[in-house]
Formats: sequence, C-alpha cells, structure tokens
Amino acid sequence: MESWFTKVDQTASLIQEELEVSYLEAVYLTGVNLFEGVILQEEILHNEVLSKRLKKEYESFDLAHMSKEELRKGYQLAILKGMKEATQAHHQMTPDAVSLFVSYLVSKMTSGKKVLSILDPAVGTANLLTALFNHLPGKEVTGFGIEVDDLLVKLALSNANLQEHQIEFFNQDALADLFIDPVDLVVCDLPVGYYPDDINSQKFQLKSNSGHSLAHHLFIEQSFRYTKPGGNLIFLVPNSMFEGDQAKALHDFIKEHGVIQGLLQLPTTMFKKKEHAKSIFILQKKGPDVKLPKQALLAELPTFSNKQAMEGMIQRIDQWFATEFEGQV
Repeated sequence: MESWFTKVDQTASLIQEELEVSYLEAVYLTGVNLFEGVILQEEILHNEVLSKRLKKEYESFDLAHMSKEELRKGYQLAILKGMKEATQAHHQMTPDAVSLFVSYLVSKMTSGKKVLSILDPAVGTANLLTALFNHLPGKEVTGFGIEVDDLLVKLALSNANLQEHQIEFFNQDALADLFIDPVDLVVCDLPVGYYPDDINSQKFQLKSNSGHSLAHHLFIEQSFRYTKPGGNLIFLVPNSMFEGDQAKALHDFIKEHGVIQGLLQLPTTMFKKKEHAKSIFILQKKGPDVKLPKQALLAELPTFSNKQAMEGMIQRIDQWFATEFEGQV
C-alpha cells in the first residue's frame, strides 16, 4: 500500500509541476492514466522526457496484484495530502476507522440480501462508499454518489474505477431532483451547515421558516425520498443536531417517516474540538414489514484503538442485531 501511495504521489507531483495544476487535480489525472493504461494529457505527450518517465513509472506497477482495500487506502493517502493544501472547508474525508465501523454495521444489516443498492448523497471522494463495497463480499452491489464539487467527484470516479466498483456519480446539488431509483441503503457523512438555496429548500418539509435551512436536516429528508420502504439509512451526524430550534421538527419528521434503530456516539477523542463530535445515526424507512425495535441500540463507542473495549462493544452490537434485526432485511 505504501509503495502504491508513493507511485501515485510521485507521478502526481510530476504532472502537477508540468501542467501547473493543484496536487489534487494531478492525483485525479494520474489515477485516470493508471486506470486507462495510457497517458491522456496531450501537453505531457509533447514533453518526450516526462512522458517516457511517467510511462516507465506506470508500467512498473501492477494494479492487478493489489487488493481493492490497498488501492483505496493508498489513493486516500494521496488525496489527504492534497487536502492539506486545499482551503475549502468541505474537503474533509470520513476517518478510516469510522468507514470500517460503518462497513461492519452495513454487513450486519444486509446479511440477508444478495443484491444491494447504496446511495451516498454527499459522496466526496467516495472513500466511505468504496470502503463499504470492499467489505460486502458475496453481494452484487451497485452504488450511486452525488457530489456538487467537480474536483471531488472526479477523484471519486477515479477512486472507484481503480477499485473496479460499479458506481454511478452525479456532479450536482444533492438536494435537487436526483435521477436515480430508490435504493436499499443510504449512507452519508452529512454536510453540516446552512443550505444557501432558499427557493429549492421550500419543497422540503424540514425547511426553515426564516433564513437559510439546515443542510444536514434537508439531506436526511432527501435521503428518505430516495430510500425504498423498509430500506436503511446510516448517517454521521453532529451531536448538536439533537439540540436547538429545529430539533423538534426533525424528530417529528423521522417519527412520521421512519424508525430509529440506534445512535452510536463516536469517541470525542477523534475530534479536535468537542463541538465537532459526531454520532452514527441508524434509521429505517417505514414499510409494511418494519417493526419498532424493542430497544434501540444506544451506546458511546470506546476509542477504536482500545481493542478489548471494542471487542466487548462488537459483541453487544452483534447480540442486538441477532435479537432486533434478524429477518428484517
């Protein structure tokens, strides 16, 4: 994985210097070249010395002998390096430990399904979505990713192609109409903040009566629209979401359209500031066979590095799925 990251990093740096683009743009371009097996940038082909060097670098690395997880993690490291240079606040990646834990939850939820469709309406670079794909063996999985940032969606496409995952990406406002059918599962690290399009927000039940609406609330409502009856939704939500003026409206909406399956608070040590702390919110859209759980899964997760405590938590969650979720999916 480290040698793969080094390969991406070195070739991206060469492209960055030659084309005078951002490092993140260069990571995308080198990912495209690696996937296609040829150098696609005409400006580079006109530089004989550079094109020969890049070609030699690309040919020296055999992607076929790498696992999808190695490809994901190495490419993720290059993207993280580029994000340190970027100033946009939304250039944030879901921590790997969280992605893997969400993957575990999804595998438990969907144990009875052989065919699965997944939507991430704020897909970013597709790190969370492709991590899910890599931890759902034996299933026929299709995915959809929505991302408004054109650079992030290009990185997501390159990321998914290198891992050979069947994912369609849409470069658009996720709160506009989506051109997809309802899915079995929505997974999303919710964008937190205010949604600037007051006209479009009027079509949402969770719109604010004055001023901008809360984007993370609208994303939850939009996700319910594109989830099949009985389908599941997993959100990474700010802990502060359950406080404030809009909290009751959100609670009423969820009560009307879904069932709360669980709320798992992530360790506060994962976040630089306590007010940025998040939880994993597990929901199910109402449907003919959906039942209220006898007891929702509520817990504060231990630090992921605490192996013994995590093993105990996993046993508790496994038991909860065995008693509450068996046969529902």
